[in-house]
Amino acid sequence: MIFSNEKLQFTIMTIILSWAGLIILMSMYFTIPLTDILMNTFHVNETMAIWIGSIFSLTYALCCLIYGPLSDRYGRKIFLIFGISILTIATFICAFINNYTLLLIFRILQGIGAAAFVPISLAYIGDVYPLEKRKSAFGFMTSGFLISSVLAQLFATLIQKYLGLNWIYIILAILYLITSILTITFLPKESANKHKNSIFLNFLNIKNLLFNKQLSISFSFSFILLFSLIGMYTILEAFLLAPPFYFTEQQVFLARAVGLIGTVMCILAGKISDKFGEIQSFRTCLGIASVALFLMAITPNLLTIVFSLLFVASISLVVPINITLISQRAANQRGTALLFNAFILFIGASIGPMLATKLMQVSNAFVSFSTFSGILLLGCLASFFLKENKSAPE
Repeated sequence: MIFSNEKLQFTIMTIILSWAGLIILMSMYFTIPLTDILMNTFHVNETMAIWIGSIFSLTYALCCLIYGPLSDRYGRKIFLIFGISILTIATFICAFINNYTLLLIFRILQGIGAAAFVPISLAYIGDVYPLEKRKSAFGFMTSGFLISSVLAQLFATLIQKYLGLNWIYIILAILYLITSILTITFLPKESANKHKNSIFLNFLNIKNLLFNKQLSISFSFSFILLFSLIGMYTILEAFLLAPPFYFTEQQVFLARAVGLIGTVMCILAGKISDKFGEIQSFRTCLGIASVALFLMAITPNLLTIVFSLLFVASISLVVPINITLISQRAANQRGTALLFNAFILFIGASIGPMLATKLMQVSNAFVSFSTFSGILLLGCLASFFLKENKSAPE
């Protein structure tokens, strides 16, 4: 331990990891409100401009599958340092690139760096933190992940307006440099790696995760969580832009921000699950989320925004509890399991808005919200197949 006071040590570590997760994922989301700016800057069409954001996300997802077995073999902190270092350098260079193709290359490097830090930090918590502190730490980190999606867009809009596009990269690079120093200085190395399997065998062992019934159930929940969250916001945006509301883009953004106040519930996930039990808390929150979506479906007024807050709060409680369950049950494959889970989350987040958009094109908000509500209700029923973890995790 770096500090003699163990409680202070873990508090500082949690702050650093949560801060890192928040600002690192800003690189994934900040391009969302800048499509027109990117089109004009690089003289490309809309699809090519969107790829500046999508190439980062795709790289991030694919690297999640690679880093898991590697970190199980070589340890976590070395990849945390590698990831934030690559991200810092690539982000700074992006600020001075005027060529579209070259920017895509360095956005790929950004994704490689980000994927080596954010998901592995969850495995790091599972290795370094005592059991009673893990759920709280997972909650703080998850809150940072969810807040990042809105904060990044606000940050990008303001910085681009008053300083220019390049300064987005410069400021982020400075923040990443500070984070890299904090990581090296204040995050202790985990205990000696006990997993001596070859890298090839670690990759082959990914199939063991899928054959584990309890892990497979948790992975399926991971898919529907961000699937439903991003899908809900896609439906809500179309709902508010249409008559009788005719919201502006800025008003829609504020409506999204209201819902994300619910992400603070991530912080309470540990205390709530300790009091009521992990499985019971998980099941109840899924049920509440399903009901909240149905209430959004049958409410033809602005109370829909209020129910979105209830929905987000429920999902925000479920995500860290699910991560805790996966961490406990993966044992020696914790790193591989948590990064595979990050990949599944990303797939869900990608498919959710696609289904939501299609539903809004062929039907209406009632059908769209109800469909997602039904999917979560099925998830709630499937949670009865989850079993409490009887053995203490490592």
